[in-house]
Amino acid sequence: MPPAPPRGLATLLDFLRSEAAGGLALIAAALVALIWSNAPVAPAYRQLLGLQLPLGLSLLGWVNDGLMTVFFLAVALEIRREMTEGQLASPRRAAAPLLAALGGMAVPAAFYALANAGHPASLRGWAVPVATDIAFALAALRVLGRRAPAGLKVFLTALAIIDDLGAIAIIALFYGGRLNPVLLAAAAGIWAAAFALGRTRTNRLAPFLILGAALWLCVLRSGLHPTLAGVSLAFAVPMRAQGPSPAHRLETALNPVVTWLILPAFGLANAGLHFDSLPAGVLAHPVVLGTLLGLALGKPIGVFGTIAAAVRLGIAKLPAGLGWAELGGGAILCGIGFTMSLFIGDLSFRGTPLEPEAKLAIFAASAASALLGTLWLLAVGRPKRSLP
Repeated sequence: MPPAPPRGLATLLDFLRSEAAGGLALIAAALVALIWSNAPVAPAYRQLLGLQLPLGLSLLGWVNDGLMTVFFLAVALEIRREMTEGQLASPRRAAAPLLAALGGMAVPAAFYALANAGHPASLRGWAVPVATDIAFALAALRVLGRRAPAGLKVFLTALAIIDDLGAIAIIALFYGGRLNPVLLAAAAGIWAAAFALGRTRTNRLAPFLILGAALWLCVLRSGLHPTLAGVSLAFAVPMRAQGPSPAHRLETALNPVVTWLILPAFGLANAGLHFDSLPAGVLAHPVVLGTLLGLALGKPIGVFGTIAAAVRLGIAKLPAGLGWAELGGGAILCGIGFTMSLFIGDLSFRGTPLEPEAKLAIFAASAASALLGTLWLLAVGRPKRSLP
């Protein structure tokens, strides 16, 4: 048995494997993109993203349609694991985060729709404020250290997983293109083959990766968003509740790739915002108002209000170890939408004059939510008791 690493090194390695580290890497990449896109060498940034690569995709296309498929595969594997053996394994444990996530999606969408009523072009972005970026939320909790209750991390993780599942469904239903029935049938056949292979209880991963690549190629040209190939593949790879399985091995292998390659690449490719391209009075633009209100106000109202109503009605219980004050701070942190919000914003407004407005609002709302949520939790300190 190899000797254990020194304590300091072990702590560093644990941090580098954490979602908080992934959040910090994503922040660093986004800052590089912001600086680069406003520097004298900004044309090089745009030329790099527009570089044409195989399959008719630009570099930006490969990041958003290729690498993000792997990201969604990892997310879906996590969702499936939680449904099998984690926080979503029983209706009782899933009730509170499920209801909070539903309220946290519906209320921000309503805020955005109200701000953009009568503006059909900008109304397409109604889903921009519905998602929570768990990497950033957990990074904020990491900053708080022991002053953040352990139960809040568990609750936010479960909520964000359900939130991601909702975002995946929204992308599938509302952000596809014209469907190609032949390629859809081919994709369905490939997925059926992967599913059947998974039922043989094989422990080999290579056949699933090959079938997954073929599935992605079909979905890419089918009219559905290609990231759905990653989601569907996750539900074909064998997963067992006890002991290692191909799905567990794949999730473990993907985690560092997502943390240190895919998310930073996504931030670098999508966070570039040329400030000179923003019009005067941009803060009053319906897209900006809707996104700001949806994330910074609608998210905490939806999350906190829904779970408060559910507790009062006896439908759910307050998560163990959390009081209402701590839950309020967590609800504010849910307004950090960054990754998924940028992704849906790209699907909604790519190549249109509304794209920079959406990015500005996502940055501002996510930063405000992170700051306010962290200050709130610092003020209330560690939980002393749970309220009924």
